[in-house]
This record gives sequence, structure tokens and C-alpha cells, in this order.
Amino acid sequence: MNLCLFDLDHTLLPLDSDHEFGEFIIRQGLVDAGDYRRRNDEFYQRYCDGTLVLDDYIAFTTSVWRQMDERAQGELQQAYMAEVILPALQPQAIELVERHRAQGDLLAIVTATNEFVTRPIADAFNVEHLIAVKLARDTGGRVTGRIDGVPSFREGKITRVEQWLSDQGRHLGQFDRVSFYSDSPNDLPLLERATDPVATNPSPELEAVAQARGWRILRLFA
Repeated sequence: MNLCLFDLDHTLLPLDSDHEFGEFIIRQGLVDAGDYRRRNDEFYQRYCDGTLVLDDYIAFTTSVWRQMDERAQGELQQAYMAEVILPALQPQAIELVERHRAQGDLLAIVTATNEFVTRPIADAFNVEHLIAVKLARDTGGRVTGRIDGVPSFREGKITRVEQWLSDQGRHLGQFDRVSFYSDSPNDLPLLERATDPVATNPSPELEAVAQARGWRILRLFA
């Protein structure tokens, strides 16, 4: 069995599901549009610049829906999937996942977006194993706005992948091939650990690294 890991935003999806969720919240009329959009855009720019403080962003991005009851949260997820994500699913991305599944690879999506946003998306790709930012909960099970454990962000993606594999009695070194598809230089730590790093719809910065190192470059989206 080989291992195949996928980043999500701008890799399997032609959008950033975190940022788009913020825009969706605005369209739902749940926040002040001007202030929320400004902050959402600022956080996204910091992510692109490599300067994002993830704890601050998680506190912000969960601030509206974590006050809702479980039913309302589920309805919000369903509406977001129907309005934003499902129309954005591209057959070539689905085919990429299915090709690795047909080869018998162990599959996982490894993303710096939180589990509330991404669990339904992983389900849409029929990928059981999701390594996303875990959200801390209080004794009543309510999301607090803090991160639980190591976030799956930058070097933390390696830590979380290793933890996940260890829970199954496995480790990275036992696989003949470890593929990792990503668009972002934030993912360089995990790309460097893969035997088959694939710069997928890469940013200019990642494309330059991939060309210098002879990595595969894959353009799924026009």
C-alpha cells in the first residue's frame, strides 16, 4: 500500500474554502458585511504571505457559528455545501482522487482549514480520513474558538500525519511511495517529506521551487 495525501484549497478545490466560508457568512446576513469582509480578507492575505497567526484566525472564523445550536450549525454546513462547494467540484479533481483509490493507496486530505468547514467536503470526495485543524470544545461540547492540539498547518501537517499513522500502527517510512499534492509554499515541509511531491495548481512561489527541484507540476484547473 502506498500513501496519497491531498491538500484541499486550490488543490482539490478551485477556491479557498476558509475564505469562501467567510463570504458565505456575509451573504447569510449574520455579520456586518464591511467589517467582516475586511478582516476575512486580511487573514487570507496573511495566509498567502506566510504571516498568518492561526490561533487568531480560528477565533475569528468560528465566532459566529459557534454560538449556534447543533441543528443550526448543521443547516449552515449544508447550505454552504449546496451553494458554494458542490458547484465548485471539478471532475478532474474527483478523477485524481479516484485514480489513487483504484491503485489501492491509503488516502487522506490534509488541510489547514478547520474540521467544521472541511468534514462535509472530505465526505463529498468520499475520503474518510481528514486531517484538519481540530477545534477545542468545552465540557458541554461547544466549540470555544481555540485550537485542539497541533494545527495541521505548515510543519504541523507532518506532526498530524505522523500522529494519524501512528494510531494505525503505521509510519511514513514504511510506504514505498508517499504522494502529496499541494498548491502552497506553506506546505513545503510536508512536500519535502513526500517521495512524490506534486505542485498542484501551484502559486508562483511553489512553482519556482518545484521547477528548481524537478518536482512534478500538475494543473488541474484552467
